[in-house]
Parts: sequence; structure tokens; C-alpha cells
Amino acid sequence: MTTTWSDNVPIYRQLRDRVVAMILDGALNEGDALPSVRQVAADFQINPLTVSKAYQELVDERLVEKRRGLGMYVMEGAREALLKSERERFLREEWPAIYARLKRMGLDIEALLDAARKHERSGP
Repeated sequence: MTTTWSDNVPIYRQLRDRVVAMILDGALNEGDALPSVRQVAADFQINPLTVSKAYQELVDERLVEKRRGLGMYVMEGAREALLKSERERFLREEWPAIYARLKRMGLDIEALLDAARKHERSGP
């Protein structure tokens, strides 16, 4: 398995973000085991310490728990906690710039909803 890593963000952070995306997308559910550190390191050809650091961040954020001798597991309530924090982050950090751009272009909520409906009908 190969992947490209951004030079602008540490690899452990990018890996952490990938696990978060998998939880949000439902690819990893509450109670599911994360792949082992060794497996991820081998798959992505990165240092196991990098994987451990990413996993430790998830533990620190109370999204994942260590089960001694068994591995790492997605904690109950992780998805809901992530949805809440990601929504808050979006509204605080991303939405103001998006809103300003929409306003500059003269787009209103109806135009956005129409575009969304067309997109849903035509598929991804």
C-alpha cells in the first residue's frame, strides 16, 4: 500500500487525521480494532514510532483506547464527539471564509440548495 504524504504537515498528524476520517465515514465503528502499529508502519512504509505517536494522540483525545495485550479500539461515543468538534471547528475556522466568498459572488441559500439538489440527482 502506498500513499503520498504532504510535506506541510507531520506524517503522524496526517495519519491521525486519516483515522479520524475513517471514524467519521463509518469505516471504523465504535468497538472496532485499529490496525496494529506494525501493520500500519509496514503498509505505509513509515516508522512504527510515527504510527505510535498518531495513535497516542487519538488516545489523548479519548477517541481510541488501549487494551493491554489486545491493541487499540475505537471508544464508545467517539464518532459523536468527533462530529461535534468537527462541526464547531468548521463553523469557527472554515465557514467565515466560505461565507465571505459566497457573499462576494452574490450566492444565496436558494442557489446553494438548488445546486446541492442537482448534484444529488446527478450523483457524485
